[in-house]
Amino acid sequence: MFIAALDIGGTKMAACIADASGPLLRVTQATQRSGPLDTIARQGLRLIDACCEQLGIDPALVASVGVSSCGPFALRDGLLGFMPPNLCGGLANGDDLPNDWTFLPLEVVLRERFSTVNIVNDCVAGLHGERAFGHAPANSIYVTWSTGIGFGLCVDGHILNGKANNAGHASHMLLTDDEAARCGCGNQGDLEGLLGGRNFEKRLGKPLAVIFSAARDGDTEALNTVAYAAHWFGRALYNLVSILDTEAIFVGGSVWRHNEDLLAPLVQQEISTRFEALTIGVQVQGAVLGELVTDLGAFALVMPQPWIEGWRTQKPWTTLESIALAD
Repeated sequence: MFIAALDIGGTKMAACIADASGPLLRVTQATQRSGPLDTIARQGLRLIDACCEQLGIDPALVASVGVSSCGPFALRDGLLGFMPPNLCGGLANGDDLPNDWTFLPLEVVLRERFSTVNIVNDCVAGLHGERAFGHAPANSIYVTWSTGIGFGLCVDGHILNGKANNAGHASHMLLTDDEAARCGCGNQGDLEGLLGGRNFEKRLGKPLAVIFSAARDGDTEALNTVAYAAHWFGRALYNLVSILDTEAIFVGGSVWRHNEDLLAPLVQQEISTRFEALTIGVQVQGAVLGELVTDLGAFALVMPQPWIEGWRTQKPWTTLESIALAD
């Protein structure tokens, strides 16, 4: 028996095939940003086929796919599609995107091939991964800070989904009246408008990697930018901690992974110096599963329950080969 995982991000897409022994191979490719409305869903199918080809597996033997995708989602004719602000040029602040997309079909395309399809927000998938194979407690938050920002929320052991699988879109919480912090959703001054990788770079006029590098070299302006980012990110996390009574916060995504050394102490301070009754013991830490957290979460959505304990014990993903395909 084989299962597939598909991870759709604003910058990169990954497909992976697994059996009971663990994930067998992962292939990645830059997410396509132009073409027909079903372009991204079709790209996902091609990546799964490419993974099967590399493994010598007949794609027809893969009946189930778990999908970790950027959102938000919407139902059309009872099936989930998505409208990610960092991919849809027809939404607000999409002038740098080569399309006029406003809604993209997803589930309807995947069901042409798979009998079982389970789609969740990528951060909800990350939380499923940390709960299944890491050590995320019953009251925890998973955050991705990358092209965009997103959250997965777990309360009393229950991962929240919401009416249209959009629970966890706390990146669209309004934090400031700064009109320059414009999000692709149309908000001005929400967390993603302030700090999402794409929006932040547009406002700063230079790559975040350059700014963080300058901060490490002691550049005062760059250090102030890092402090600004940590302040607002930490404030958003505190707001969620105070609402959900959270035990632990796990953070992934490229912005955080590459700059955790600079960001983590500042973000932790934003939480720990506030109302002690709510924040005592709450730790901000990198995702235990690292870069594969959303892939593993997607697998957890569709794998047989007996597989989970075996994977948790053996940690087979630690030797997983990943192949980058040409665009």
